[in-house]
Amino acid sequence: MNKLKMHSPNLTDGNIDRIRELFPACVTEARDESGTLKLAVDFDQLKQELSDSIFEGPQERYHLNWPGKREALLTANAPIAKTLRPCLEESVDFDTTKNLFIEGDNLEALKLLQETYLGKVKMIYIDPPYNTGNDFIYEDDFAENADEFLLRSNQKDEEGNRLIANTESNGRFHSDWLSMIYPRLKLARNLLRDDGVIFISIDDGEVHNLRKACDEVFGESNLLFQITLLCNPKGRSQDKYVANCHEYLLGYSKEWLHKGDINIPKDYDEIALNYRCSDQRGLYRELELRNTHREFGKHNRKNLYYPFFVNSNGDIRLEEAFSFIAVYPDWDDGFEGCWTWGQDKAKRQLDEIIAKEIKGSWKIYRKNYAEDEDGEATKQVKSIWTEKLFHTEKGQTTFNNLFDTKEKLFQSPKSIDTIRQLLLMGTEKNSLLIDFFAGSATTAHAVMQLNADDGGNRKFIMVQLPELCNEQSEAFKAGYKTIAEISKERIRRAGKKIKDEGGRQKDEESNLFSEADNSSLIPHPSSLDTGFRVLKIDSSNMAEVYYTPDAVKQEELFNAVDNIKPDRTPEDLLFQVLLDLSVDLSLPIRKELIQGKSLFFVNQPPYDLIACFDTGVSEELVKELATHKPLRVVFRDTGFTTDAVKINVDQIFKQLSPGTEVKSI
Repeated sequence: MNKLKMHSPNLTDGNIDRIRELFPACVTEARDESGTLKLAVDFDQLKQELSDSIFEGPQERYHLNWPGKREALLTANAPIAKTLRPCLEESVDFDTTKNLFIEGDNLEALKLLQETYLGKVKMIYIDPPYNTGNDFIYEDDFAENADEFLLRSNQKDEEGNRLIANTESNGRFHSDWLSMIYPRLKLARNLLRDDGVIFISIDDGEVHNLRKACDEVFGESNLLFQITLLCNPKGRSQDKYVANCHEYLLGYSKEWLHKGDINIPKDYDEIALNYRCSDQRGLYRELELRNTHREFGKHNRKNLYYPFFVNSNGDIRLEEAFSFIAVYPDWDDGFEGCWTWGQDKAKRQLDEIIAKEIKGSWKIYRKNYAEDEDGEATKQVKSIWTEKLFHTEKGQTTFNNLFDTKEKLFQSPKSIDTIRQLLLMGTEKNSLLIDFFAGSATTAHAVMQLNADDGGNRKFIMVQLPELCNEQSEAFKAGYKTIAEISKERIRRAGKKIKDEGGRQKDEESNLFSEADNSSLIPHPSSLDTGFRVLKIDSSNMAEVYYTPDAVKQEELFNAVDNIKPDRTPEDLLFQVLLDLSVDLSLPIRKELIQGKSLFFVNQPPYDLIACFDTGVSEELVKELATHKPLRVVFRDTGFTTDAVKINVDQIFKQLSPGTEVKSI
């Protein structure tokens, strides 16, 4: 039951609605004095609509703009004083896994990952909120300057309050959604390799704005595709006009890619079915060399209209000769067509051209090999995906079977095969990929499954906000308090299932993902990395005195001798150091007791880092650590037995290990 407004109508709103009916382009979004978004009239545009000559208003230019864009850019660049705290009890194979699960706001996560993973990520996939009016968007504070943002970010807050509903009553304003997605795209681009790609799921509601935002961030020329995905063949009956049954996949690259760079492997059954001819180079099929599209022909492709010369034995050449007849790319009705190859290419690859006599006329074909010159059998994907294995219903079934339930603990998870197809397009076998809207962790599941199938060693970083589950939801009733808990549990269950099954059997509905015919390439299930390190975003391990020493009063100095918060563990300190030094967060970590002190050894010798956060560090311990010749060594600033030992540390390493970088916290 709707409530009465209990106030007089706002006549201005009614006037704006009438103007919107007549001139939709003249009504836009703006912020009022309190910063609230509202509909407003673009009077310059309205004057132009009512004028029979050019109205001299602001200079025109093609660009994307909305209320809050400058603030969104500011928050993308603003620093934060946060860290990642390891959670060993929620992790799987913490010491050895290369996979990460970051729990927290993805904007903060992207900021924390900037230096460590700058230019190292091959693929990013995200499934952001679609701004349907029923879902949630991230509420970011854009009203403060960089210094205020830095100080506030060091405070621990309730992450569940970072989400707000962008409902119909809020006008489903596009500006809020753009302000949410834009800074995240900006930060995500920094993480991509030069040949990196980003793939994004979206629906009709924001696809136009997402394309404009991505055009600005990645460059319009780096658009790879806009794929239409049939995700719900039955359609949504609650839609107003037509039952929507599709959504989109947008793909952009960081830099320009070559043709074929996002091709996927051909299926072995497909090769056997379609490539039935063979020569010394390999299997091939015969494709007509004449362009089969009649919009192209001699009239607009004169350089592709030329004769081949063929004799009665089917021998073919480009030069006229005795007993050879000319064969042009003409159609039976006399239309003068054209070839798909120019003369220069035809001359270079004449051994790949075949002449066949069909019903008394000669036709020219080319050999299309299953494998390219590098021995890879790949193909382009289509712009429309309709196969059953991509349907959301299959994604729901996979999820429910994994959790052994008929209830929808998570609504409409993506099909694992949709993500798998994108992985085949966007990654190599040793690639790093990120999903910073992890949701039910379909991406992590797909990565582990594909590694099991093709012997890959892809690594993932998942990021998910601990969004609170509604207490009336099936997920909450099943014991899951947050979406992040569901994500982690799915990875645990999927990893165990993949290892138990020893890889994936071929899908009965499609031959798209047959296993490799060389079983020696598939690793034993026990060697697959199905673990993940859980890292939770929290306020900095350093006390506020570390960031604002000038604000400490003299009488408080004795209470501020230690600049580390008392509730933080040595493992917490280690990961903040790893972030600060831009050390890979997935490197193996070994903890060892030496001379009574706990030491962390990161990676294999020569160690990327040796860290000691204990107090009472002696000169003898410092000398022993120097013999390992690590790239970096870190101590607690107050951790030495005497000031003399602290002073001598640099000299000891200069003598015994001059290549070591010495730091303290």
